[in-house]
Amino acid sequence: MSDDLETLRQETLAALAVAADRREWDAVRVGTLGKSGRLTALLKELGRMTPDARKLRGAAVNRLRDELSRAIEERGAAIEAEILNARLAAERVDVTLPTAPERAGMIHPISRTMEEMAAIFGAMGFRVAEGPDIETDWHNFSALNTPDHHPARTDQDTFYLPAQDQGRERVLRTQTSGVQIRTMLSEEPPIRIIAPGRTYRADHDATHSPMFHQCEGLVIDRGITLAHLKGCLTDFLRAFFGKPDLPVRFRASYFPFTEPSMEVDIGWSRKSGEIGGGDDWLEVLGSGMVHPRVLANCGLDPREWQGFAFGMGIERLTMLRHGIPDLRSFYESDVRWLRHYGTSPLSPALLHEGL
Repeated sequence: MSDDLETLRQETLAALAVAADRREWDAVRVGTLGKSGRLTALLKELGRMTPDARKLRGAAVNRLRDELSRAIEERGAAIEAEILNARLAAERVDVTLPTAPERAGMIHPISRTMEEMAAIFGAMGFRVAEGPDIETDWHNFSALNTPDHHPARTDQDTFYLPAQDQGRERVLRTQTSGVQIRTMLSEEPPIRIIAPGRTYRADHDATHSPMFHQCEGLVIDRGITLAHLKGCLTDFLRAFFGKPDLPVRFRASYFPFTEPSMEVDIGWSRKSGEIGGGDDWLEVLGSGMVHPRVLANCGLDPREWQGFAFGMGIERLTMLRHGIPDLRSFYESDVRWLRHYGTSPLSPALLHEGL
């Protein structure tokens, strides 16, 4: 090997030996094997030599290129290994340290209330029924004996959608009563259902939301009376609030789809807000015997079948039980609020199991 090739060999190997990181290693590689590298320049000079000289010189340069290429590759692998080992040493985990606590997810109060309602009414023989959020005007109002001039049918109270289904107007359901109508139209009595779900009305403040949740119930059978209605709702309210002696009062009212109609009040203290305490009354839901016209609209003979229906706001009952003052906080997606009012997924859904 000629002196210039030996000099290049020694200088390249010496530079590789002191290269401490990727940047220095890459500088040696480019300076030797790159387009403008020293070894590349020697290869370009072969073209100006005579055939015999080029043969000897070319063989020596190619041997040096192979040797330096292997040396550069090996040093690069060694540097990568050193970097990896240093990183592993710096990121070593002390397995003797306690693990960082992980926060468990919480069930939203609305979801938990719906689960508990289904559990309580399920113990009474009810099943859960569902229906579409977009209802026809007939299912949402007309079939329920709601007159055309009723305030609930105005644009100020109801979200209307473009008409479909043979020109029938469509609405975002203002109540889940449409599920009751659909059930009576599709099933033969006896019927015993609850219909929890989202409902929509044009209202928004601390106690109202344009989207909220209701749970309505329906019982259709022979010989149903007000006594069945009062017993059912009294048992539900006492189980839901966890107070076996909760005072419950039924007060005459008016709804177009029930006759007679009743508001249901529970005892509470206006001063302290305690449920079941004090001498005050608080309205929590509406109810009544299904109006004969509603039965007839669904193809049921009112002389043979009787029933009762009820409806309650899920947010309202949840606010009362947890002492939540503002309805809007249910939908603000505040994780801190959910951690405070949420429920563990492992907690029992039936109230009597958690008492």
